[in-house]
Amino acid sequence: MSGAVEKFARPSDVATMLQSVVGCKWTLHILAEIRQGVNRPGQLVRTTEGLTTKVLNERLVKLVRFDILEKISYPEVPPRVEYRVTAFGQKFSGLLDEVRRLQGELDGSPAESVPVSASSD
Repeated sequence: MSGAVEKFARPSDVATMLQSVVGCKWTLHILAEIRQGVNRPGQLVRTTEGLTTKVLNERLVKLVRFDILEKISYPEVPPRVEYRVTAFGQKFSGLLDEVRRLQGELDGSPAESVPVSASSD
């Protein structure tokens, strides 16, 4: 496996990203947790019942590849890694919120779960 991270650059890839993110039951939850300040892998595993480290790492790699998240590695011992939502990730989260609102309208009730792009305003 090479160290280079392949990013999705074409606008048509947004549909692929949306399918991948919405198609996994963990990804929306991981993204919501990171938006709310839980940004270290160990914290994410502890706050999410049933989420394994393997699945978390797979989803984080994919979200970084999609440029939704940014991985920050600190030169410390022991090593410390954190994830942050990118500017594109903020826009993408807004799209996910719109999908959630649409589903609420179709269901005849507002979406009750925490929005993916919950802001800290």
